[in-house]
Amino acid sequence: MSPAGTTGVTAYGLSDEARNLHWLLTDLVEEVPGVLSVAVVSSDGLLLLSSAAEYGEHRECPDHPAGHPAPHGGRSEEGPRGSTADLATIVAGLGSLTTGAAALMDGGTVKQTMVAMEGGGLFVMTISDGSLLGVRTAPDCDMSVVAYHMALFVGRAGHVLTPELRRELRQSVEAAG
Repeated sequence: MSPAGTTGVTAYGLSDEARNLHWLLTDLVEEVPGVLSVAVVSSDGLLLLSSAAEYGEHRECPDHPAGHPAPHGGRSEEGPRGSTADLATIVAGLGSLTTGAAALMDGGTVKQTMVAMEGGGLFVMTISDGSLLGVRTAPDCDMSVVAYHMALFVGRAGHVLTPELRRELRQSVEAAG
């Protein structure tokens, strides 16, 4: 499979490390049942890496014919609501909120946050450099499988997310937008 995979993540023209992170993200989105969208956000809240919705492509939904957007929760993956940009904003905000709460409670570093909603789930996991991995899921996903694959991504991505790589990823997001 190419580094770009089938989720629409554009990875050509990037460094080997950036292409590897794109490949890891593509693998997370394509291989884990119930994952709808993914965003990696820097410690200062900037989108670094995201799944297909940010690039205007759609994953197939079993309830919809091929090539048609899957309206999850009554909304399309494209547009302002439900987009990966929104996911990145929510992940950054939730990360900030939970970090503040942990500080007030002397709870130490926040490792993972999970929000279970009627229409799906939201998982946020801290990456070693302070960046965050956010995953939006379908309501019927296996939470333990999602958390396991997120931990694998964090373990593989954490040691390569250098300031230079974060800068490169941020520039590629800006160029795509």
